[in-house]
Amino acid sequence: MQISARGDYAVRAALSLAAAHPSLMSAQAIAHEQDMPRKFLEAVLADLRRAGIVRAQRGAEGGYTLAHSPREVTIGSILRAVDGPLAGVRGLRPEETKYEGAAENLPRLWVAVRAAVREVVDEVSLAEMVSGKMPAHVRKLTTRPDAWEPR
Repeated sequence: MQISARGDYAVRAALSLAAAHPSLMSAQAIAHEQDMPRKFLEAVLADLRRAGIVRAQRGAEGGYTLAHSPREVTIGSILRAVDGPLAGVRGLRPEETKYEGAAENLPRLWVAVRAAVREVVDEVSLAEMVSGKMPAHVRKLTTRPDAWEPR
């Protein structure tokens, strides 16, 4: 799975908002805290607003806040809001792929890959990330001997 810059920025911005929840944060404050370009961040925040993940309030005391409790917002929902489906194969959803011959069983593998990604990103909330207390099955993945090794 490749996390785009847009997805990374969206999750980091949402984590800043989760830590400040229910207070408002300006785009400038988030950009400064997370060391990211404000203009790009504003485009990402607009995607999150359209998806109903954040709310924007205009005015001198305005800014952004999460539209829901940090416990209710998953990392997966944020990634989908800015990048679309979590797993795609040449622009298709895994279950839409079809192959002939020796590759005929490949769609099952693509569906399994998507399911594995979902088991992590759809089961970790912003609140869990801010607190550092991820679900046990996710924490366990990080303790495998090869988890931190590049391949």
